[in-house]
Amino acid sequence: MQDVLFSHPVVLDLQPTGHRKVESAWQAIEAMQDAWPDHPGSGQAYRRALRTCRDALDGWQSGNSCRRAFVKAARAARIIAPGA
Repeated sequence: MQDVLFSHPVVLDLQPTGHRKVESAWQAIEAMQDAWPDHPGSGQAYRRALRTCRDALDGWQSGNSCRRAFVKAARAARIIAPGA
């Protein structure tokens, strides 16, 4: 399984640790599993992003699809840094 790079990074604003730059499908999965906050309404977007990023690693989805789903989940969780 080979990592899939994003066209440009996504920056998360994680409290209290600060910013985290995510540049690939694998890093997105790690961020979702390690640092994702519980936020009402983010469950469906979170699950879709996790599935899409795993599918990207398996070659069934593109890096762009993974990034879009990841950004949508981060916005739903209210952890996307400004300008992402």
